[in-house]
Parts: sequence; C-alpha cells; structure tokens
Amino acid sequence: MVNRVVVGAHYGLKDWLAQRISAGVMAAYTLLMAVLVPVCGATSYEGWHALMANQFVRFVTFVFILSLCYHAWVGIRDIWMDYVNPTAIRLALHVLTLLALVGCAGWAIQILWRL
Repeated sequence: MVNRVVVGAHYGLKDWLAQRISAGVMAAYTLLMAVLVPVCGATSYEGWHALMANQFVRFVTFVFILSLCYHAWVGIRDIWMDYVNPTAIRLALHVLTLLALVGCAGWAIQILWRL
C-alpha cells in the first residue's frame, strides 16, 4: 500500500471559497447599481455625483473594490503558480501583480473619497 503524503500551502478550498464569495459580492453590487442608477437619475454627471455622495453607496463601492482586487489576486496568483515554473520569475510576477492591484485599489479609493 502506498502512503500518500500531501504537502503544500493548502490554498485550495479557502481561496476557492473566497473567490466565490467575492464574485457574489460583485454580482450583488452590480445588481444594486443596475437598480440605483436609473432610479436615482444618475445618467448625468450631477446625478452620478449625487448618487456617489451617499455614504451607503460609497461603502458598498469600497467593498466592491476590495472584493474585485482580492478576486483578481487569487485568479492571477493561481495562473502564475500553474504556468510559471522558475521561482524567481514567479515571485517577481507575484510582487508586480500585488503592487499593481494595491495601486489600482488605492487610486479607486482616492477617487471615491474625493467626491
């Protein structure tokens, strides 16, 4: 009988579940905005500005941005882990991806709170 030893970082289930939850959050946000934009008349700059000035909308948009970044991180990280074999290149790609996602999240939050 073969004794199989499983080793590794054990990312599987936790990250699979986190990616599904973040996708659910993004889907709920999309549905919420699909209802709010026409109802609030956010078809002009002034309407959009008024909609985004609401603290609840800012909060759910903030949660959407964080969910989007985490969702993207899990997906891209898995791509790098599956298809890039040299460790140094994979580490560099992980760092560049993380920096890009943090930069995009910071920029989006700055825009959101600047309103």
